[in-house]
Amino acid sequence: MQRRAIALAQQMMDMARRGDTEKLMPLLDAGIPVEMADTSGNSLLMLAAYNGHPGTVRALIERGADVNRLNDRGQSPLAGVVFKGEDEVVQVLLEAGADPDAGTPTARATAQMFERPDLIPPA
Repeated sequence: MQRRAIALAQQMMDMARRGDTEKLMPLLDAGIPVEMADTSGNSLLMLAAYNGHPGTVRALIERGADVNRLNDRGQSPLAGVVFKGEDEVVQVLLEAGADPDAGTPTARATAQMFERPDLIPPA
């Protein structure tokens, strides 16, 4: 039973990375926690955001995913997508209330470092 649960969790992490919203959302709707995370503390939202899947990010937010949840390294989903240059995902997260000053480094600092004030303007 435990092996099957671990395998399902790994499959869900992969679904988030691939942006496989159609397969992932029914599992969450059936009761699997939206805040599930991998062994590094990367939530489903973090994985979907970092891999550039705005539709999956929106669907996770609609199901209660915390847009400011930090992984075990203190990184926020917003800072990760600023680093990756995922403009549309940045907008989805900001519209959902993501804090540009959360985590280390912050999304604001990351935008300044990569000269992207269009994504997150300086304070």
